[in-house]
Amino acid sequence: MSLKEALKKAGDYIYLLPENTIQGQRVPVYFYLSERLYELLEEDAIRQAANAATLPGVEKAIYVMPDVHVGYGFPVGGIMATDIEEGIISPGSIGYDINCGVRLIATNLMAESIMPVRRELMQEILKRVPAGVGSTGKLKLSRAELSEVATKGARWAVEKGFGFEEDLEHIESGGALPNADPSKVSDFAFQRGSEELGTVGSGNHFVEVQYVDEIYDEETARKLGLELGQVCIMVHSGSRGFGHQVCVDYLKTAREALKKYHIEIPDMQLACMPFKSEEGQGYFKAMNSAANYAFANRQILGYLTADTLRSFLHISWEELGYRLIYDLAHNIGKVEEHKVDGKRKKLLVHRKGATRAFPPHNPDVPPAYKDIGQPVIIPGDVGRYSFLLVGQSKSMELSFGSACHGAGRLMSRTKAKEFVKREGLEKVLSGLVVVARGKGTVAEEIPQAYKDVSEVAMVVHALGIARLVARFKPLGTLKG
Repeated sequence: MSLKEALKKAGDYIYLLPENTIQGQRVPVYFYLSERLYELLEEDAIRQAANAATLPGVEKAIYVMPDVHVGYGFPVGGIMATDIEEGIISPGSIGYDINCGVRLIATNLMAESIMPVRRELMQEILKRVPAGVGSTGKLKLSRAELSEVATKGARWAVEKGFGFEEDLEHIESGGALPNADPSKVSDFAFQRGSEELGTVGSGNHFVEVQYVDEIYDEETARKLGLELGQVCIMVHSGSRGFGHQVCVDYLKTAREALKKYHIEIPDMQLACMPFKSEEGQGYFKAMNSAANYAFANRQILGYLTADTLRSFLHISWEELGYRLIYDLAHNIGKVEEHKVDGKRKKLLVHRKGATRAFPPHNPDVPPAYKDIGQPVIIPGDVGRYSFLLVGQSKSMELSFGSACHGAGRLMSRTKAKEFVKREGLEKVLSGLVVVARGKGTVAEEIPQAYKDVSEVAMVVHALGIARLVARFKPLGTLKG
């Protein structure tokens, strides 16, 4: 019997893989899916989630979001929490792009002022915002300077003139994780990151100029300062080569630690080490350093894009009305308190392709959003739309305070390229404004390569994990 056949319907949008379905499985696995998304669920993604449920110290359950697809070891869209005393930390269950995340910036502009010039605007953004494989920016940083970035995060960028002090009040963890230690990061990671700060990178990363085309919750939208037709900027990027190398380095460390700590795992991609071990703490501190690099990276990218928009239109910052709505991580491991068996417990929550969705009045929600809950940004593909939601109390019960992070891939990059070759890129992107330094990435990132993000967002809304607030449509997209 396949694992998919072993899934049980446990409620509307909930599919359960009971504990002990596979040998050594310590906790159940919950998949949150519509019927259509269930049809798309891959057997290998179920297997990866079940394998993670065998790891030492895993608590309560593994949760899998509706944008799920196969990842490295642990599925993208997966949430796993481990006991910080007896449990492990797993680099593959956080991912190679540490603190890949999303930033949403609002402006005072309206879509009708941008629509006639959107192609010219995106060409200007293409000139000023570095993107693509191996892209480098104008910043060339020494190890000492990069260590400061890895410690200060977004604040470093603000101090260098990339943004404003109030931005820091609208970033997850204030834009800097406290347990960073750059001395735990390898020389090669520093080399890779030295010229990449302030760059988009490649793959599914982007900078997009959007407008609000639908509002679902008028009161919350008003509190967030959003209205129909309003122009916004969305940035999706992470820690670039710096974070990638941290993951590469510590996956090797984790594989070596398995024998030392007598840990048996069903898949070497889930290599891990005790969280409290020297190796585990080394990775945790290096991961936090990479996360801070990513916060600084998005701070710079958001500012550069807004400044390009401002100068292109020959307006002042006041006329632009720049204000950061939120910036969040969706590949991260964080120590948090959650309720397990009726008791509060400190856990290490691994989120891989998953976003915090903390409810109103949670102490980790920024003061500006205490009454409405943490903003949850769910980007879609270049042809459809993206969504803004706010976290709800059910998230703490159903997913360790987590929601989905995007649409989720439907086609592999190879299949997407084959589709483009067959159909023609101009036909596939007809009516869209997409700019890039090369056509290769664009071919991999066509709308048809992704699930419909509206269905993904609908599932977390229906479950009460996060409430829909607004939808955004792209005016133009910069791809890596």
